[in-house]
Amino acid sequence: MKYDLIDSQLFIKNRKNFMAQMKPKSLAVFNSNDIYPISADSTMPFEQHRDIFYLSGIDQEESILILFPDCPNEDLREVLFVRETNAHIAVWEGEKLTKQAATKTSGIKTIYWLQDLEKVLFEMSTYADTFYINTNEHYRASVETETRENRFTKWLLAKYPAHSVAKSNPILQQLRSVKDAIELDLMQHACNITEKGFRRLLHFVKPGVWEYEIEAELLHEFVRNRSKGFAYTPIIASGNNANVLHYIENNKQCKDGDLILLDVAAEYANYASDLTRTIPASGRFSDRQKAVYNAVNYVKKEATKMLVPGVLWKQYHIEVGKIMTSELLQLGLLDKADVQNEDPKWPAYKKYFMHGTSHHIGLDTHDYGLLHEPMQPNMVFTVEPGIYIPDEGFGIRLEDDVVIQEKGEPFNLMQDIPIEAEEIEDLMNS
Repeated sequence: MKYDLIDSQLFIKNRKNFMAQMKPKSLAVFNSNDIYPISADSTMPFEQHRDIFYLSGIDQEESILILFPDCPNEDLREVLFVRETNAHIAVWEGEKLTKQAATKTSGIKTIYWLQDLEKVLFEMSTYADTFYINTNEHYRASVETETRENRFTKWLLAKYPAHSVAKSNPILQQLRSVKDAIELDLMQHACNITEKGFRRLLHFVKPGVWEYEIEAELLHEFVRNRSKGFAYTPIIASGNNANVLHYIENNKQCKDGDLILLDVAAEYANYASDLTRTIPASGRFSDRQKAVYNAVNYVKKEATKMLVPGVLWKQYHIEVGKIMTSELLQLGLLDKADVQNEDPKWPAYKKYFMHGTSHHIGLDTHDYGLLHEPMQPNMVFTVEPGIYIPDEGFGIRLEDDVVIQEKGEPFNLMQDIPIEAEEIEDLMNS
């Protein structure tokens, strides 16, 4: 890992909060992700399952966490299994966690090698009535590959068919959506790295540059600041490419007069940031581009003010739609008849702003969070309105990450990243 060791108090607290919601005489199991193969002996870079990371800080494959707060054997109330390391592994793959290092990282005192799992789990199962299994129930989830977690669950339920089954995910959806102060610091760090990358671009971009060259500049800056790289697949979309919401080819040349939509951000310690800015390739917006840009920025500012405790996500988006409708009318993109005759299920503004305004962010870019429940302090949301005009050859989206406060407007983790049109122009021409 490139990041500094995280204070284990975060993971101790996270486990305590999770176990407080478990049923009596129950245990919960969490698995690391697989290292996924590509072909031959090639693999994808390892990405830890965010749930086991949230509860333990362990960022290594072939690890299993078991939580059993009611276990009569006090040594087995928190147990971590890790892959046994040795000199051979250290030479060929690099150093893996020792038992001592696993304890320092996680705050868990009982560490076993993975080969002891079945023996230890059998003892624990004799004390337990219920197994908590960890399924992916995120509202955006679409999983076609069988995960290590899925395989383990099949094995566990076949091995112990008499135990009751409960789900970990509803507990995690609530816990992970509200961030600890340590988590907020890590997310701020990711945003600060993103800022460095964006400021680097403002002095690099000019007509004739290629989208992939911009991507390379960002990756250089992110990695040199101890990030693994992008928190998600980067979108660097010049001209009409910006009207493809998930454009990721990044293979076109940026021309004079183009706007470049940049949906790009760094991760740090597995925590995501999520930034969007739109900049002129030439360093200057046209009058029309600036008018649309300022409309999007206004909607973003007004939407941000609404993110306060007690607000419901669905109603919030309805209110943002009303503000966007007003701006589109002023820009001449909609007229009164469009609004009067709109389909309530697909309002007129959706022709130019067809996606949502905000989503939870944290360990995942689209993080856990129950959208039907009211917003709470220390939830972190993106705010990302956009206006997309294929007929005019450009699209504009602006996005920041903000923390809901006990009172007042949210705190903007990206407040130091340039966003005003005039500031963008000044920096690009300095």
